[in-house]
This record gives sequence, structure tokens and C-alpha cells, in this order.
Amino acid sequence: MRLTKYAHACVRIDSPDGERSVLIDPGCWTEPGAFAGVRAVLYTHAHADHVDDDLLVAARAADPELAVYTHPELAAELAALPGLTGPAPIAVRTGDEFTAGGFDVRAVGGRHAETIDGYPDCANLGYLLGGTYHPGDSLHVPAGPGEEVRTLLLPAGGPWQSLRQAIEMVRAIEPEHTVPIHDAHLSEAGNENFDGWIERATDTRHTRLAPGGSVLLG
Repeated sequence: MRLTKYAHACVRIDSPDGERSVLIDPGCWTEPGAFAGVRAVLYTHAHADHVDDDLLVAARAADPELAVYTHPELAAELAALPGLTGPAPIAVRTGDEFTAGGFDVRAVGGRHAETIDGYPDCANLGYLLGGTYHPGDSLHVPAGPGEEVRTLLLPAGGPWQSLRQAIEMVRAIEPEHTVPIHDAHLSEAGNENFDGWIERATDTRHTRLAPGGSVLLG
């Protein structure tokens, strides 16, 4: 599989033959070209840096059969978007196993990580597919049968997460490979600091991708 990193928390996963493809969390900073030819979109939660209404409406106008999956609350919101063509977004819940863009997917987690005082209290699904885990805005550690993680898409910066929590997440999951995401708020120096700590404090192969950069996953 090929993993392509787009701005912030958006990633795309394609099979080698190009027959399977999913795009996860194309938010307000995502390049429109990320949607080109993709078969399905997964959204972890409703925050603007993870879902952009205008991008979705434009993508559906170009491909009315583009499949969309997310938790029930956001699925209902997206279904009501003015101008959204095609079938209604598909609601999935924690523990659901489904096929999206040709990939077998499992929804895990369920809630957004807390910043302070219980905020933000909203739904957040993580997605496991082909051994790759996108947690959205969550520190959830998959631990059930069939939830092994080989590649962790590791959040690098956000008001709900500390560097220590990122390190502890990697140590708890023990992935072979980490790729940082959720990094639009970090400076170049901040990214370098984050990468250095992950490389020193964990036993994982850590690969930072510039927007548009790709890596082959085992």
C-alpha cells in the first residue's frame, strides 16, 4: 500500500494496483487534488481541520458515487449539506467492520481527547485498515483481537495532546512504523523537536512526510 500525506491530518491510502483507495480527514487545509480518483472518504470527527464541507461538496459534484463514512452525528450533518449530491454518508460506530474504497476497515475509539474541563466532548472514531491506524484527535490504544498496528499515524501537535502523551502512545501501541500527522500548528523547529523525541524515546521507524509525500507500507 502507498500512504500519501496531505496537509495536517489528511492521508490517502492506495493499493499498488490503484483499485483500492481511501482518503482520511480531508479538512480545511487539505489540497483539493487529494480527492482525485479516490473511492471513499473517512472522517474521524466534525472539527474543521478534519472535515471541510466545501471540499466534500466539490468532490461529490465531480464523483457522485464517492462513498463517505463517519460517526452517526457527523453523517447526519453532512447529509444535510446544501448541494451535496449522491448517496447519503454512511454512519459507522465503534467496533464496526466495513469495506471502504476496497479496504477492510475497523472503527475504534469513540471520543475526542480532552483538552481541559471536559472539552471538547464530541465523538471521534479512529480507523484501522491494513495494519495502519489513524486515531483522529484521540489517544486511544487499540488492544482487541484484529487490532494490531504496524503503522501508526501519530498526532504531533494539538491543544489536547502533550509530547509525553505522544511518546506514551507509541510505547503502548508498539508500531513498527510511525508517520506524524496533525502538525499544521507546529513550526519547522517544533517538528524537528517532535521527531527527535520520538526517535530517541521509542523503538519505532519514524518517517516525516512533507505534504504530498508518500511512503510504501509493508
